[in-house]
Order: sequence, then C-alpha cells, then structure tokens
Amino acid sequence: MVNEFEIKKQICEIGKRIYNKGMVASNDGNISVKISDNEFLCTPTGVSKGFMTPEYICKVDANGKVIQANAGFKPSSEIKMHMRVYKERPDVKSVVHAHPLYATSFAIAGIPLTEPIMPEAVIALGCVPIAEYGTPSTEEIPDAISKYLQHYDAVLLANHGALSFSDSLLNAYHKMESAEFYAQLMYQAKMLGGPKKLTDAQVERLYEIRRQFGLKGKHPADICPNAKQGKPSCHGCGGSCKSSNTDADTIALVTKLVLEQLGK
Repeated sequence: MVNEFEIKKQICEIGKRIYNKGMVASNDGNISVKISDNEFLCTPTGVSKGFMTPEYICKVDANGKVIQANAGFKPSSEIKMHMRVYKERPDVKSVVHAHPLYATSFAIAGIPLTEPIMPEAVIALGCVPIAEYGTPSTEEIPDAISKYLQHYDAVLLANHGALSFSDSLLNAYHKMESAEFYAQLMYQAKMLGGPKKLTDAQVERLYEIRRQFGLKGKHPADICPNAKQGKPSCHGCGGSCKSSNTDADTIALVTKLVLEQLGK
C-alpha cells in the first residue's frame, strides 16, 4: 500500500533541495510522482518549491484532472508535460522540472549537452538534447519532448529549463542534479579554452560498464544498434541510426542529427 503522506513529504524535501541549490527561483519548477496507473501526486501552481508542506500537494488522474486538492491549491499548469512522460515511458515513476542556472543557460543558447567530457556524465546521462521551444502550460512542450522520451532520461527545454525523469523521485532528482553539474563543467571548461573530450574508444568502454551494471532508464549505450552489434557507439545518436546503409534517408538523418548537435 502506497503511503501517500510519506510521498508528499518526499516531494516537499526534493522541492527544498532544488530551491536551496538555486535550480528554481520564486515559484518556478514542478515535481510529480506516479502512485498508480491513474493517480499522480504533484506540486501546486503558484508556490515556492522551497517552502511546501504536505498539504500543498495535489492528486490528479492520468489526464491531469484534479482528484484531490486542498483549498487554495491547484495542480501545476505544466502537468501536461509530466503526463506525456508517464504515458510514453511506463517505466517512469517521477518527473522533475526545474530551471538550473547552467543547464538552462545552455538551453537558452541552443547548445545541447552532448560532448563526452566526464565518465560519470557519460554513464549516468549519455547526452542531454534540447527539445524545441514550446509555450508553457500548452501541448506544445509535451509534443516537443515526445521524440526524445524513448532515448533519454533528461532533456533541456529551449529557452525554458530542464526536465528529468526516472523510476523513483530521488533518481529523477539525481538526473536533474547530474545534468546541471554536467552543464557547469562544460561551461567552465569552455572558459578555459574548451574541453578535451573523451575518445570514441573511451566512451564505448564507459557504455560497456553501464551495460554491465544493468542500469535502468534510456541511454545511448542501450539503444544504439552499433553498440548492440559490438561496434563503437555513436555518442548522442539517440537511437536514430537505424542501419549502416549509406542511402539517401540515412544521409538525410545524419545531416539532421549533426545540425541538431550544432544547435542549428
């Protein structure tokens, strides 16, 4: 039996963490947890995530409609984004949305986090792509993130922030924290003249470690056809390299991916 009150307390604790770490300002950000196939707990709109208590937390169904909310509270206006993740990723039990300073700066600059610069980031995240801009609280953001959900556990939202999701609330938060640390390292390395990236062989060894660990979630190490065939993984491919044939469709796909990597 799910202890809803304990989960509400955990949501408040994670809210304090993202607030204290400067990942949100004022009333920004939202958090949700799946407690059954048609029940989800989520943070309310219009409140600081750093000062919540359990009675703030709302319960909604799979369509984002209110099941229970105390007077004065209503679900986050961006619950549609969360519901799309749960719909397309049955393995996900929690979603965290925040505006971490460095990761959001990359999202605003149109630069995805795809360069392999640190073993922990390569193993934990692989890559963090950027979903095209969508107006908050509309279906535009859910539609924008949809194509990335089967390939990644975190995504930047163009000119907006970041989104992470995993099989538990704590793990979803850790994905967000890892993405922000990755972005900060990338920024500071660029200030020092540019990062020295890991080689393809080094990345492949890290991918193999991840596979051996049997880590859950979506990651280039698990979905890349090359990796499954024992060949070097194409870091950041997002599972889009469907074959090795150099036909027109493949060339067009590779061109598209390169342009996305360059932020074009």
